[in-house]
Amino acid sequence: MALDVLIRAGRAVVDGRETAALVGVRDGRIALVETAPDLDALASGGEHLEADTVVELGPDEVLLPGLVDSHVHVNEPGRTEWEGFASATKAAAAGGVTTIIDMPLNSIPPTVTVAALEEKRAVARDQAFVDVGFWGGAVPGNVDDFAPLHSEGVFGFKCFLLHSGVDEFPHLEPDELELAMRETARLGALMIVHAEDGHAIDHAASPDGEEYTGFLHSRPRGAENLAIAQVIELARWTRARAHVLHLSSSDALPMIRSARADGVSLTVETCPHYLTFTAEEIPDGATQFKCCPPIRESENRELLWAGLADGSIDIVVTDHSPCTEDLKAFDSGDFGVAWGGIAGLQLGLAATWSGARRRGHSLVDVVRWMSEGPARQAGLATKGGIVVGHDADFAVFAPDDAFVVDVAKLHHKNPVSAYAGHALTGAVRQTWLHGIRLETDDDAQPQGRLLRRGEA
Repeated sequence: MALDVLIRAGRAVVDGRETAALVGVRDGRIALVETAPDLDALASGGEHLEADTVVELGPDEVLLPGLVDSHVHVNEPGRTEWEGFASATKAAAAGGVTTIIDMPLNSIPPTVTVAALEEKRAVARDQAFVDVGFWGGAVPGNVDDFAPLHSEGVFGFKCFLLHSGVDEFPHLEPDELELAMRETARLGALMIVHAEDGHAIDHAASPDGEEYTGFLHSRPRGAENLAIAQVIELARWTRARAHVLHLSSSDALPMIRSARADGVSLTVETCPHYLTFTAEEIPDGATQFKCCPPIRESENRELLWAGLADGSIDIVVTDHSPCTEDLKAFDSGDFGVAWGGIAGLQLGLAATWSGARRRGHSLVDVVRWMSEGPARQAGLATKGGIVVGHDADFAVFAPDDAFVVDVAKLHHKNPVSAYAGHALTGAVRQTWLHGIRLETDDDAQPQGRLLRRGEA
């Protein structure tokens, strides 16, 4: 068998277990996977293989399938000073992420029409260092745009149940959400929901001021729980597929489990920052930690980890939502004024692994949450696993490498991150896309492709 690349790994995550593996690549796809308890058992098996390039991983390295991050705000066009496709996809590649799916906001225009989708594809096409897909948006009055967007390959539709933070992407009221979900049910499309109830938040405390506890009280768990209950019931009535974005309230886990037991088609994600940080440790004025829904208490964090362990939470994605430094209002430290969002695309794997290993989880679990699960949720049939026929997308991960986050070394466009100065464990040493090792230096050439639902 003639191969383009042959990777010899003493440790690899394949088919739900960690094992030694020979992985062969031809024409950008995985053409061969042989596994054994150790490399010695594979040595003779690899001698008959011819490859243009042979890659030998070190004993401290693990071959993972490339990660899939289905919750990324790139912001280009329109707010490219916040983040752009070149900077975001370089950050993804540096973090072992080989596929992202871009959110329909905060770009201008938002991805709520086919024309807007084509505009976004046009600017992304020659800048993508990893593969890129797109979500469509669900806003008041655009239900008739769902079918054309679906036909054009968006991976589903995102909506808000309260002000989104940008005026050009308005939220849906309950009757509008029901109408939208009936249409996604008809199309067989996925509705992904920012689930916080706007009316509940309108009656909550003001977020103004430097105290993090004040901001936390302005986005209560009850608002999140109420919105998730609404999504569950509408999914039940309409038989639509629904996905809850960035779960931060562990209170919602029992109703999520109950809904699934009833047959409601519901998936749930959380994010590395909810699994890493706690409200108790956030200093007043530290607006780099502001996100919506908010980072909650330590007990809540542990219950989210328990929800991952028991399968109530399906996937972990970053909700990479960057902005320029001035929008974080560091001069005043006012949580009511600062932009809400955490830039974490490059650090999601290390942050999640750092917390997972302390709680007895394995890299097999992390791959399930950050590669297999997101690929399955988005319908990416050739992503998410080291499987013959899949895209040859890999991350070479050193799980014992410890480092302190230096924002100057991140590829995000703006040097703002809640992870700055935070100690993490696990470093990505190589990232491969379609059998090509990615580079992220100034001379690197983009290798990514634009994806359409049903074609990847």
